[in-house]
Amino acid sequence: MLAGCGSGNTSLEGLNATLWTQRSAEYRASTEQAYRAASRMVDQGLADPEWTAAPEQEGDPGGLPPAVILDVDETVLDNSPYQARIIVEGKEYPEGWDAWVRESSAPPVPGALEFTRRAARRGVTVFYVTNRDAPLEQATERNLESLGFPLAADVDVLLMRGERDGWGSDKASRRAHVASTHRILILAGDDLNDFISVSGASIEERDRLEAEYASHWGVKWIMLPNPIYGSWERALYGFDYELSSEQKRARKQEGLKTGEEGPPR
Repeated sequence: MLAGCGSGNTSLEGLNATLWTQRSAEYRASTEQAYRAASRMVDQGLADPEWTAAPEQEGDPGGLPPAVILDVDETVLDNSPYQARIIVEGKEYPEGWDAWVRESSAPPVPGALEFTRRAARRGVTVFYVTNRDAPLEQATERNLESLGFPLAADVDVLLMRGERDGWGSDKASRRAHVASTHRILILAGDDLNDFISVSGASIEERDRLEAEYASHWGVKWIMLPNPIYGSWERALYGFDYELSSEQKRARKQEGLKTGEEGPPR
């Protein structure tokens, strides 16, 4: 899904995932845990002048001011109220998505506000790299500002898809843009694409890349839970958007592991 929000299905799987995000103590514990780990790692990154989290950061970053990069949807802002609406109303994403964003009423993901404020107090610039479309920038900024998220006054820290030529859904160009002026201490997101470019990658390739960067998780890269949507789901049906809902569900069911496939990797 292009805007970063999800499949928005109204099936039981969407209902359960949305309820878990909204009503479970486990979800809140997971995100707060992730952001507390991120805060500890910011301290380590500040103490190590060669520390960088961005694969796009080349050369010696030691002379650059520090920054962190966060995704927005399901990393900083919680869009589960939108998901709940389309379930109740029997709609599908992207119906109502732009209108939801323009409400500027998404609540914060638990732990995100405390993390970003602490980072800003330590002199770390907070960048938000999102695949929301550029025309939604003002509404997104208004939402972040109303919640008290730090927004630097002297630099554009909200980087939207399509805001500049070459800024497509792949976030690598925007990470490189930040890395040209700042030393990146932490990347935080809810999708592999928030860390590396995996657009169109198969489930097997995604598994290989996750393992290749195993030393980054919980150290330089902080993954937030999102059971509602993501590139992981689309990879299960091969990113074939022409498939019917029934065909997508069948492809996803084929991905289930019953224990008869042999030992895990």
